[in-house]
Amino acid sequence: MRHEIRLSGFGGQGVVLAGYLLGKAFSLYSELEAVMTQSYGPEARGGASSSNIVVADRSIAYPFVQKADIFVALSQEGYARYRPETTPDAKVLIDGGLVMPDEGDEVLSVNATELAESLGRRIVANVVMLGFLCAVTGVVTREALEQAIRTTVKPSIVPLNLEALELGLAQAQREGVS
Repeated sequence: MRHEIRLSGFGGQGVVLAGYLLGKAFSLYSELEAVMTQSYGPEARGGASSSNIVVADRSIAYPFVQKADIFVALSQEGYARYRPETTPDAKVLIDGGLVMPDEGDEVLSVNATELAESLGRRIVANVVMLGFLCAVTGVVTREALEQAIRTTVKPSIVPLNLEALELGLAQAQREGVS
């Protein structure tokens, strides 16, 4: 098993943190090999950013994403920039409130930012998307993501992040895509 995963968005959406949580869930709590790289524009907020994870059940010889087979877009710019760099059968997940896919593009959509706002903190849209990703791809377990959250974010915001994860999981089930 080997997956190349790219999360994209703009600075301030927590794309790098989401990649870190996903990588930690794979490597520490799923006993898989994982490598994460990141890219972001020169702006502190608003510039393009991506988090790239290679995960495998064996040693990873080449640690860079070349053609993602799982692609997440939290912004239109991220979608436009990185969608062409995916495999033909890639699972493409978008924040449906912020990203308009190309006509005919098969995507799985969740309004992650809108759901995060319902919790009072739009900054957890990244974790809503991780819950959705977990449910629709099956590449990582809920338990592994929960452990990654518990051991990474500040204790005071663990409950909020776990609630955001649950929202993403539940949305996939509601839409029948899990």
